[in-house]
Amino acid sequence: MGKSIIILIFFFSGISFSQNLEEAIYTAAETFISNKNDASLKLLNQQESSFKTHVKTKDEQLALVFLQCHKGYYLDEHSKLKEAISTYEDALKRFNSNELSKFSDFDIIESCLKPLGNLYTKTGDYTNAVSTINQYIFLAEKNKNTKHQISGAINLAKLYQTLNKHETVLKIVDDAFKFSNINSHQKALLQNIRTNSLAALNNYEAASLLNNTSTSLNFEKYKNNYLIELQKGNYPEALNAFNKAHEYLSEINLSVRDLAKFYVEKAQLYHLLKQPNDALKSLQQAIKILLPNFNGKGLPNKKDLYSENTFINIFDLHASIQTNPEKALESYDLSFYVSDLLQETWTSQETKIFNEASNRIRSEHCIDILFNIYKQTKKKSLLFEAFQYSENNKASVIKDMNLKKLRLQQFPNDSLLAKEFHLLKTQEYYTGLLIKEQLGANKASAVNHLSEKLSAISLQLKTLKIAISKKYPESNKAYTLESFQSKLAKDEAVLVAYFFGKNTLYQFVISEKDIDIESIRLTEEIKKKIISFIHLFDDSSIINNDIINYTNQAFTIFKLLNFNKLSTHKNVVIIPDGLLNFIPFEALLTSKTTTTSYSKMPFVVKSQNIIYNSSVTFYLTENQERKSKDLLGFFPVFENTNQKLTYSVNEAHAIEKEMPSNLFMNIKASKQNFIENAGNYSILHLSTHASSGDFVNPANISFYNDTLFLNELYSLDLKPDLVVLSACETGIGKLYKGEGAMSIARGFQYAGADNLLFSLWQINDLSTSQIIQSFYENYNKSESAFVANNNSKIAYLENEAISNEKKSPYYWSAFVYYGTLDKAKPNNMIFYIIFGTSILLIIVFLFFKFEQHVRNTRKISS
Repeated sequence: MGKSIIILIFFFSGISFSQNLEEAIYTAAETFISNKNDASLKLLNQQESSFKTHVKTKDEQLALVFLQCHKGYYLDEHSKLKEAISTYEDALKRFNSNELSKFSDFDIIESCLKPLGNLYTKTGDYTNAVSTINQYIFLAEKNKNTKHQISGAINLAKLYQTLNKHETVLKIVDDAFKFSNINSHQKALLQNIRTNSLAALNNYEAASLLNNTSTSLNFEKYKNNYLIELQKGNYPEALNAFNKAHEYLSEINLSVRDLAKFYVEKAQLYHLLKQPNDALKSLQQAIKILLPNFNGKGLPNKKDLYSENTFINIFDLHASIQTNPEKALESYDLSFYVSDLLQETWTSQETKIFNEASNRIRSEHCIDILFNIYKQTKKKSLLFEAFQYSENNKASVIKDMNLKKLRLQQFPNDSLLAKEFHLLKTQEYYTGLLIKEQLGANKASAVNHLSEKLSAISLQLKTLKIAISKKYPESNKAYTLESFQSKLAKDEAVLVAYFFGKNTLYQFVISEKDIDIESIRLTEEIKKKIISFIHLFDDSSIINNDIINYTNQAFTIFKLLNFNKLSTHKNVVIIPDGLLNFIPFEALLTSKTTTTSYSKMPFVVKSQNIIYNSSVTFYLTENQERKSKDLLGFFPVFENTNQKLTYSVNEAHAIEKEMPSNLFMNIKASKQNFIENAGNYSILHLSTHASSGDFVNPANISFYNDTLFLNELYSLDLKPDLVVLSACETGIGKLYKGEGAMSIARGFQYAGADNLLFSLWQINDLSTSQIIQSFYENYNKSESAFVANNNSKIAYLENEAISNEKKSPYYWSAFVYYGTLDKAKPNNMIFYIIFGTSILLIIVFLFFKFEQHVRNTRKISS
């Protein structure tokens, strides 16, 4: 250390007398380039820190960009991916903020953007990867640099191949082939990419034909043959092709990472061929390549691992080969550990959601292992461990946002936390604009501008995350079974949590005294039954046209989901998962029935109070409740259109009667008025149209003059106690494993809503109005959305003015309540009656005593 300081002092004293700063930076960079090792990197880091505090001119800034790009390249080569990303990001920020492209012809694409995009791909940060690659494709187009345009297309195609979007890959490749000056190397790369995607789409004939006529090296041709045979399921032929590729390994210069991946692929093939020992040997080779100091025995230590997703493939495969369950769990836990390391650099929720799928598969394997051990040992502690695996990746993005919100509530004056929260909302705002731009004219310049904005925000969030982590180190405050059961006892409730896996549907039932588990094999028949029941609510006529079919299916699903196990509990907290997110549990039947009268049917809602939550974390979290119950309502009504909501006006009058409220009607129910006012009220009520979205458009909700899209909703900062979405499909959207539906309801949750009442399908205007009116009547009395939701449904079923046809569960069970299990407040009138009666009895008693005392006094005196 002392020697380094002396060198630095000598170095900088030399700068001040003999060199200017620009020359010193280039000298430091070139010295490092000529002798790259950890010692010279350490010295370079010290020099860089000093340079950063002194650079001022554009020449000096450009010199520092040059230094950082070479440093990033070295870090990438030596598997220090997190540090490499940080270095490249700083170089790119420096280059853009100083507008160095106007000053120099420095190739920022080749030196920085390309390697940075590849690093994002390596670390699973797919949102930033797409954004970065698109940025340099745009820049290459602008500069008419077809070489970089083609290389951008190649990297983008590889990225989409990683995401299994093979149709998109083929389109990108076809467009790239249209360039006239494509060189032979680029042509070979594109042919390989096309061959792989054709094989993935089961177009084997076209894939083989292209591979045989391609200009690729022998290694690539045999590797492609391996992939084609693997996809076909011809594993022995795949192994022959793989071994042929291995013979030509020396003709291609693979990176450390790609070489490790090569051996992982070989291990996967051996595993499919049921050759576990050979598979394990290949995995040991892969680990040794990534960790040169690894001793080749067992599994590496956590402290030696870094953010490289190849480790995840290694440990997942290692776990699946194991016959010892404890060792398998140890391997999976290493995968989870590396996944957590990768997540430290992710800033967008899209990236987090996409990567949850692999964590979910791993969680299912862990639950399988623990369940099998439990069947042998009957240890209840194993069930709680399995339950925690099932909950780990449920609604993780919303949970993370909720934790940030709670931390900011705890430390409201912390500028770091406030800035982080603001940046997260700004990120969603620009993401919303980007989606709109892509849905519209899709001007390349506008898309590029927004991508640059998002990249800059991502960089700021990473910097903040480091500072916040140091200030508020995460303490592992994992809930215990005892604390969990204590809350259930207080709420007089039972919790049922589902895990909808690939092969098994697990049901966890936790009461104040016990924990239990059931496993349901997810056969095609079982899946069809669940899907069939959900589709009964596609249209109002389906149930009414065949009531007996409905009653049979509703009782079948009740039994299938083991809901009979909860019959002794009045309050039931449900954590649904997967397709179960779309099931109205209140509308299930507790017994078989032949009646066609809906009011006489044994619906679950008649015997139990149902509450939903996305994750057990939300059930356990104590949220700050506002004292006031002021309501903000939006009723566009849509007069003089074919979308007119006739009964929405009745709904508004009923709310006005029951609640202190500020209602925006017709033209005043604008998107702008909502954005400006929504953050100031305890209750938000929206009576309007909504859509779950489609493959192109995200979920959205309509105002009088405009539409609010899901990402725009994410960008808002709301703090309501309750949001009531009196609109169609507000709980439906594209379903992601673990995270749930990308719905308008989820958008409000992300924006800050603690409790929500929303719909699962398109609902009738009149029925909605009646349900909502009843809800607010009950809410005004009970001050509990949980109680009001259940009571309003029972009141609807018992209302003799409503016809049997309109009492179909289609009309009343669409609304589900996600939030707090808050019990009804004492009825003040009952309190006054009891209090008055008590006072009267006391007065009568005292009067009687007084009379008795007078009589006794008279007797004595006489």
